[in-house]
Amino acid sequence: MIGLGYVGLPLAVEFGRKFDVVGFDVKKERLKMLRQGVDVTLETSSEDLENARFLRYTDSIDDLRDRDIFIVTVPTPVDEHKQPDLTPLIRASETVGKAIKRGGIVIYESTVYPGCTEEDCVPVIEQFSGLKYNADFFCGYSPERINPGDKKHTLTRILKVVSGSTPETAQQVQALYDSILTAGTFLASSIKVAEAAKVIENSQRDLNIAFVNELAKIFNLMQIDTSDVLAAAGTKWNFLPFKPGLVGGHCIGVDPYYLTYKAQALGYLPEVILAGRRINDGMNEYVATRVVKLMIKKHQQVCDSRVLILGMTFKENCPDIRNSQVPGVVRALQDFGCKVDIYDPWADPAEIKENYGFEAVNDFSQLDPAVYDAVVAAVAHQQFRNLEWGAFSKPRRVIFDVKGFLPADLVDGRL
Repeated sequence: MIGLGYVGLPLAVEFGRKFDVVGFDVKKERLKMLRQGVDVTLETSSEDLENARFLRYTDSIDDLRDRDIFIVTVPTPVDEHKQPDLTPLIRASETVGKAIKRGGIVIYESTVYPGCTEEDCVPVIEQFSGLKYNADFFCGYSPERINPGDKKHTLTRILKVVSGSTPETAQQVQALYDSILTAGTFLASSIKVAEAAKVIENSQRDLNIAFVNELAKIFNLMQIDTSDVLAAAGTKWNFLPFKPGLVGGHCIGVDPYYLTYKAQALGYLPEVILAGRRINDGMNEYVATRVVKLMIKKHQQVCDSRVLILGMTFKENCPDIRNSQVPGVVRALQDFGCKVDIYDPWADPAEIKENYGFEAVNDFSQLDPAVYDAVVAAVAHQQFRNLEWGAFSKPRRVIFDVKGFLPADLVDGRL
């Protein structure tokens, strides 16, 4: 298993219950904690790690040379220009190329654009291994469907798409995953089809959320509560229950750019997908502007005001801060002259500092709720639902609910 993050570790644990598995990761501290039975992503428990009795961890390529199957689960981010950053994938492919032996199978789970596995990754393996594709080694693609923090739709309970570079390889890949999944597998007709299926899953969600985000902007101008509108429309049997909000995380806010990148490389400009991305990427500044306008209406001085942001993760009840859009809200408020504090009981303050440069706390006792002129509930953590909101009592204080989870009579505004 190449990469032991949110995707790779749960997979390694399940296979490690039945097969001889080596988990490879370049982060020594991550390996140290896993050996101690600690998973900071909270996707697996100490009991899960203990039950994976055939799983061992390494950062040495030498420990991979006897492996028959390699599964690559490294992240596929975008850079500051919203272009695919294949660096982790290429480096993982180099690692595989240095270790793979004749007859080996490499299965990619990382989300990519159609064609990436065979056009970008396979040549790297060939270069570093000296082996020939579909003669000396083979490939499969099985897109990850991990939903961080979701304890209902876990790995074994999610139907998994599988594919292979030859019919025989496809059957082997399917049999491998069927051995650990209770939900079963769907055999795609090719690796490209499997890659395309994954990238449109999240592009579809991205567009649906962009639609309701645009509706939220329109209804705000009309002084209509978006939540009330969606509740009424949701009484129709085929209405899709999407809600407005900040779109982040390792998939929805990233995957569409992989598809649009490939489309543009082929000479086609995808208008609808990019329009959805523009709307969702702009929601952080929109939220900040709404908060500032509410503060002005309450005759507050915006410059040097104290604002508390509740939540830094990309979703509720999960420690994952990857591609969170909340930092964009923080920066926009800072641009208005606000002094912003951040509280998130799920996120690691050191990780927030390393990735975004912000100081944060994960202990509410470190805060004085009475000092804040505005409070932005950016993430719907259960702890925020249970807060004693009376503690924030202050004349002309503004409470803005990004996720729409607080009682309407408590907030001054929401999406």
